Amino acid sequence: MSANASHTAPHDTQNSALPTMEVPYVPPPPVGPRAHMRSLGWGSPFRWLELGRKDLFKHPGIALFYGVCFFLMAQVLALVFKHKPEYTLSMISGCLLIGPFLAMGLYEVSRRLEQGEVPDMASSLMCWDQHIPSMAMLVLVLMVLELLWGRASLVVFAVFFDTGMPSTTGVLEAIFNPKNLEFVMVYLMVGGVFAALVFGLSVVSIPMILDRDTDAISAVLTSMRVVFSHPGVLLLWGALLGLLVVGALWPWGLGIVFVGPWLGHASWHAYRGSVEWEESAPEAVTLGTNK
Repeated sequence: MSANASHTAPHDTQNSALPTMEVPYVPPPPVGPRAHMRSLGWGSPFRWLELGRKDLFKHPGIALFYGVCFFLMAQVLALVFKHKPEYTLSMISGCLLIGPFLAMGLYEVSRRLEQGEVPDMASSLMCWDQHIPSMAMLVLVLMVLELLWGRASLVVFAVFFDTGMPSTTGVLEAIFNPKNLEFVMVYLMVGGVFAALVFGLSVVSIPMILDRDTDAISAVLTSMRVVFSHPGVLLLWGALLGLLVVGALWPWGLGIVFVGPWLGHASWHAYRGSVEWEESAPEAVTLGTNK
């Protein structure tokens, strides 16, 4: 009897270790609130501009500081165009990279105004210090695009001007010369592709990181979702930004002192008007659809 018992004991133990039934897999709940795209209309970009104008005049001193910074960037761009025109497109891409990060202080001003708080220069200048990891990753991605953009610009010049890089006067003549229409089209197409990428990746990602302290990947994906959800409205928004910036830079760039901070505040409202969060559904009813 004892031999039989010792022989069957391991068999019983092995059977008892087997599960009696399969447990169905239940996916875990999503972590944190999820972003939803708001419904946008063709009037939304103009509404964002109007809200940005109101924020601008509520704290003109802060806006003036950032406006002077944008003006200095414009002067550097003008010097590059004068002495090294082949690097102009690369410098424009650098401004598109630096501009949104510089405007982060303006986003902070608008964020505090929206929350009923009083913004100040110190909080505006130091608003990025709690978001360094996410911002560093986003900077890395945009820097890679900026370097590729600059290299592509040089390649276009090298292909069409095989006798050497033209002077500033040569570039202007090339742009307005009907014989060089192919060069102008290729140059603008290459620049447009990279500008669209930078715009799509950053249109709401930086204010989203400031507002929600999200990681860079989530912010970039949300930014692209906004663009693909309403491509026509976002194309209009990008066109308005470009036209206002170009108009502000002519002839001496003084207009950028006003336009730069204005567009910075408006970009915050573009984020708030495009994205809502699950936990703020009652607030979404109050804000409406920004049409």
